[in-house]
Amino acid sequence: MAKVKKQPRPKAVTPKGFRDYFGEEVSQRSEMLRAIAGVYHHYGFDALETSAVETVEALGKYLPDVDRPNEGVFAWQEYDESDDGDWMALRYDLTAPLARVYAQHRNDLPTPYRRYAMGPVWRNEKPGPGRYRQFYQCDADTVGTASMAADAEICMMLSDTLEKVGIPRGDYLVRVNNRKVLDGILEAISVTDPNQREAVMRTIDKFDKIGSEGVAQLLNEGRLDASGAYIDGVGLTQEQIWPVISFLTAKSDTVAETMTNLRAAVGDSKVGQEGIAELELMGALFAAAGYGDDRILIDPSIVRGLGYYTGPVFEAELTFEIFDEKGRKRQFGSVAGGGRYDGLVKRFTGQEVPAVGLSIGVDRLLAALREKGRLATSPTGPVVVTVMDRARMADYQAMVAELRNAGIRAEVYLGNPKNFGNQLKYADKRNSPIAVIEGGEEKDRGVVQIKDLILGARIAENATLEEWKERPSQFEVGRGDLVAKVREILAGQG
Repeated sequence: MAKVKKQPRPKAVTPKGFRDYFGEEVSQRSEMLRAIAGVYHHYGFDALETSAVETVEALGKYLPDVDRPNEGVFAWQEYDESDDGDWMALRYDLTAPLARVYAQHRNDLPTPYRRYAMGPVWRNEKPGPGRYRQFYQCDADTVGTASMAADAEICMMLSDTLEKVGIPRGDYLVRVNNRKVLDGILEAISVTDPNQREAVMRTIDKFDKIGSEGVAQLLNEGRLDASGAYIDGVGLTQEQIWPVISFLTAKSDTVAETMTNLRAAVGDSKVGQEGIAELELMGALFAAAGYGDDRILIDPSIVRGLGYYTGPVFEAELTFEIFDEKGRKRQFGSVAGGGRYDGLVKRFTGQEVPAVGLSIGVDRLLAALREKGRLATSPTGPVVVTVMDRARMADYQAMVAELRNAGIRAEVYLGNPKNFGNQLKYADKRNSPIAVIEGGEEKDRGVVQIKDLILGARIAENATLEEWKERPSQFEVGRGDLVAKVREILAGQG
């Protein structure tokens, strides 16, 4: 009889481009999501939770920065006996599902419809340092109104959200621009060919990396990149390039001066003038609501996926400096953005539906707060009730129930109780603030021992023997005083 081949064990590795999140990180993210949801709700937005899976047809080819249909998504085909089956995909953002939901339920939804959504999205892209294939987004969108007040409100809400989660004024800026102004520039320089327009926009997108000189070279004949490779240019003339560079560098000390510079750049273009008027109106709304240039700034250099948006665009940039892995100073950069996209719902309805929204990258925002030291690095674990006698598990469970009923996070030790030291090591790994001890002697006397693990660790590290005597870290109290004493110690730990 042939020997049965042993099945190899699966490798215990995280799939490439994904990662695992443990207790502290999950708790920090949950706390941030609650804070963000609170601001969105305060502004009158309602929650919406959509399926993680959409049909590929519904997603379309609206994945930002990907110009080929269905690229960048995790997709599969569902086979059916009657036909070839539909192609399904994990959502790559929270906006495409919103467009489908609005088109599907528009007769039952208020107009405008204000919704927020939070959850993971998936991108089938090449992973890299800090770049994962699954990440969290927090979106808020207003669908069904063309009013610039909606765009301005989204920007103001973004500002409030950053401050709510712990990014103070002065450490961030929400920068605002308008796609129509760029359309006006392209019209003014007579760039009408779709492929050339796309090439110009891709080049402008590189402004923050290569500056105005680099953009000018790429718009003209081309340039050498950092690796020494030559990149062919778009082929514009110097006369065509000047308005583009004027657009990118139009920002001045005042909004009025910036608008003057933009008007000179767009010339007589009707759509360009319309975009400038929208920026002026948004600026007036910001000022009326008390959002100055230290929070929200009109800045034509912001070019955020202009091929995707149809009007105002905005980006939240963190302005404080951090050190990279090589010890070099750099700014943290963008953590959120959005804009007006009036063509997305039209794919389903055939009619243009105005919409504007924002998306916050939760993981980047959490990373920023860690850089600033504004996230707790040692979260408090549960109070641990130790087990001195396995036969008395009911007594220990009764203690845990009392603590939980009093609103105190608690658990009973469920490992092998023979080695008491291991129980305290377990409590230490759990970042437990307190251990509760009741042996047979304590049971007979009607008392419990309550050990302040936080104070005990501090004293063991820093204190002298005399301080040990002055500041006890273990207390004996009556069994009936268990909850009160635990509360007192927790309050003292802050």
